Amino acid sequence: MNVLPGALSRKDVQRRFDRAAPRFDTADFVHRHTASGLLDRLSPMRIRADCILDLGSAIGRDQPTLRKLFRGALVFGIDRSRAMLLQAKRNRSWFSRVGDIQADATRLPIADGSVDLIYANLLLPWIDELPDCFAEIARVLRKDGLFVFSTLGPDSFRELREASGEAADSSVRMFRDMHVVGDELVKCGLRDPVLDVDSLSLEYHDTDRLFLDLKYTAAGNSLRLRRRTLSGKGRFQSLRDRLTGNGENLPFKVSLELVYGHAWGGGPLPSAGEYRVAASGIGRRRR
Repeated sequence: MNVLPGALSRKDVQRRFDRAAPRFDTADFVHRHTASGLLDRLSPMRIRADCILDLGSAIGRDQPTLRKLFRGALVFGIDRSRAMLLQAKRNRSWFSRVGDIQADATRLPIADGSVDLIYANLLLPWIDELPDCFAEIARVLRKDGLFVFSTLGPDSFRELREASGEAADSSVRMFRDMHVVGDELVKCGLRDPVLDVDSLSLEYHDTDRLFLDLKYTAAGNSLRLRRRTLSGKGRFQSLRDRLTGNGENLPFKVSLELVYGHAWGGGPLPSAGEYRVAASGIGRRRR
């Protein structure tokens, strides 16, 4: 079977998130930053939400804010990592109106048209099958329901990619351009997508802290075509030297391209060979 260079190992991604769960909140500052931007964009939108999916919920940090914005709503945290869901459960009160579901975002165990709001903070960077994911979101979202998300753009981690040199295609994941994401939203039946881009520059005084942050947020190399042999001290030191300019470029920077977006539920898609026309668009035949 041919494997795309940027494809992820699903088992490896889940394993990394399971291992990262206990320390995720010590290094999830990028997730907190994008959550703030996403919630700022969500706040002025007028929508009644009785049922909310926090898709790719990790440790559930954003769920209290979602419940404050939508009083009385039932929130479900959905994640592939059981360890993340257990950590989220430890972080909330016994009487919280939040449920946990271990599931894949491309195969949601949710009824058609039953969800009012789907919130996905930095889920999409981990999804290879974007059409499948968006098709599931379109299926479970009610007509005129809202899907809001944040993700990473192709300019993210460019310093790491450049420092990796010849190994760039097998060690640093590439992320989709926002226009590709917008096109896929429309193809899957979601309406009126709006996307915007922001940037975030992180400063590091040593490479150890960078690699720990990547480890604790499960952002290590999970590419299916990554090297299966040990990198070796020499190769790893070469990466460190390039990032820091042999110690002369401190602190060094790591850039992230942040993409925020939303789209509206379009209702059930027509079956193959079925066409729908609005009654207002049907003209009257004159005799």
